[in-house]
Amino acid sequence: MAVIINAGAGCGYASDWAQQLEVSFAGVGLDADITLAASGEEMIATAQAAVKRGAPIVVAGGGDGTINAVASVVVGSGVHFGVLPLGTLNHFAKDLAIPLELEAAIANVATGTPVKVDVGEVNGRIFLNNSSLGLYPDIVRDREKQQRRLGRGKWLAFSWALVAALRRYPFLNVQLKLNDKVHARRTPFVFIGNNEYLMEGLNIGERERLDGGKLSLYVAQRPGRWGLLRLALHALFGKLSQARDFDVLTTDDMEIATRHRRLRVATDGEVTVMNTPLHYRLRAAALDVIVPLPITTPTEA
Repeated sequence: MAVIINAGAGCGYASDWAQQLEVSFAGVGLDADITLAASGEEMIATAQAAVKRGAPIVVAGGGDGTINAVASVVVGSGVHFGVLPLGTLNHFAKDLAIPLELEAAIANVATGTPVKVDVGEVNGRIFLNNSSLGLYPDIVRDREKQQRRLGRGKWLAFSWALVAALRRYPFLNVQLKLNDKVHARRTPFVFIGNNEYLMEGLNIGERERLDGGKLSLYVAQRPGRWGLLRLALHALFGKLSQARDFDVLTTDDMEIATRHRRLRVATDGEVTVMNTPLHYRLRAAALDVIVPLPITTPTEA
């Protein structure tokens, strides 16, 4: 089996970390070929080589961007996909109840069971969690510039980028074509989820399932800065469904058109410039992910 780790994320891995991982996998009965990849290109090339040679399992270790990069090769191949959640947020792993502790995640690859989950796709690029337009891609682009040019840490750079984006507060004019209808909206953001997200209460941003066969679309209509804050408060207190200026729709494919010929699009936290219109579709049951066996309780006599 192939294990591909993002070694370029600044996690401070020791020089013998690959050997330590091999020992950990061997301890649960797995023969692992470890690659500490220095770039996204190396991750993808290593995954392609593993699939081509017939590796039964390909494991990705890193944050959601790393998991996405390796999954983009494995999707549709029938190869089982393992996850070592080594990032900050680890949304994909959390939503599938994959252990966040490294040794437990390694054990899950050996003892878990493969389940088929959906993936989203936009203009040929997959996403496991979500895709977005508007404010968020602008914030990510500005954050990366600050990290590269000013040497700021990720969260400090993100905070400054958020303030700058809210100061500019640009709007997008979009036409959303889905379910045989066209919806014209002027909005600061469009959010598309792989399956439905919980958008209210303390569990906001989580998904109950990844095999529901639907993309979820969330778009706010013309809110100012205070209106955006009001939406956040509605979500926190479980009243977002009552907000008249917030749309929640589901579909398995859609097209997003705008007057811009090219648009920045975020997919699982990575930003790409894409040609418009944007074509979104759901690829149902396209990825076989190894997840923990369900907990069974003994039946009463």
